Amino acid sequence: MRRALVDQDLQPDEALKEKVGDRIELDIGVESTEEAVIEALDGVSVLFTTSRLPISQRVLETANDLEVVGKIGTGLDNVDLDAAAELGIGVAYTPGLNAAAVAEYTVGLALAVSRDILQNDRLLEAGGWRDETELSTSVHGKTVGVVGFGDIGSRVAAFFSGLTTNVLTYDPYVFEEDTDITGAELTDLGDLLERSDIVTVNAELTDETEGLIDAPELDRMQESAILVNTARGSVVSESALIDAIETDEIAGAGLDVFETEPLPQDSPFHKFDNVIATPHVAATTTESRTLSIDALVDSVFGMLDGDGAPERYTAVALES
Repeated sequence: MRRALVDQDLQPDEALKEKVGDRIELDIGVESTEEAVIEALDGVSVLFTTSRLPISQRVLETANDLEVVGKIGTGLDNVDLDAAAELGIGVAYTPGLNAAAVAEYTVGLALAVSRDILQNDRLLEAGGWRDETELSTSVHGKTVGVVGFGDIGSRVAAFFSGLTTNVLTYDPYVFEEDTDITGAELTDLGDLLERSDIVTVNAELTDETEGLIDAPELDRMQESAILVNTARGSVVSESALIDAIETDEIAGAGLDVFETEPLPQDSPFHKFDNVIATPHVAATTTESRTLSIDALVDSVFGMLDGDGAPERYTAVALES
């Protein structure tokens, strides 16, 4: 029987076990270091992973029995795809299946930062009561700029349209007819940053988007604006964002992703009252995880059986 390594105890905890049945023996749990992953992959045919494990060239080259990597989620930035292709290791993933969950969370962060929800929770926990000298900001009637209009960004735009906001979007790979269904106005990045009260970052991490939002871009934002990033940490320059918050160049931020994960304890983001930082959980709902596991296992089994896999789930074809 083939063995599979699962990077952590994935919730809902029975979904993966029920889906694989008795076809694969599951080993669950590994530390998120190269050395730990290399050691744990000895004799393993399949790796089921989230974004927390570094699936580097070194890891793949030393995993002599590895046939398929199954990545839960949309991003593949933690997997060395070139090395996988060269070694004939299949890579399956689940793009778009967590889009609704991430879009919901994006809107939730924007609302929480705008309306000071976390600060007021902390105030009440500390025994305080409302301070009417400190008013929050309504989202109604504001302008929201959505950076990236893919599966997630288009849903974010649709959600905000339902909240009676004016929605702008920037994506060099879409056309106006693509954005019409949400009522979003397609524009360039500079115009979006200058006009938006809320900027959400929903672009996948590529060579083109790494550092897309840096100091010059943050300088173009309004001082009353907030930034929300649920894409990948490296799309936004953390040092530039920290400077912008410390100097009140923007009003706040909602962050679920970071350049270094887990977020270091000494990160300045921990000290800001106007920043909500969460541990990369936007995609992790019961519904999205169950859907992703179901599709991913089908894809992995198809690759192992030599039947291929649905194109939308396959990044690298397994050599025959």
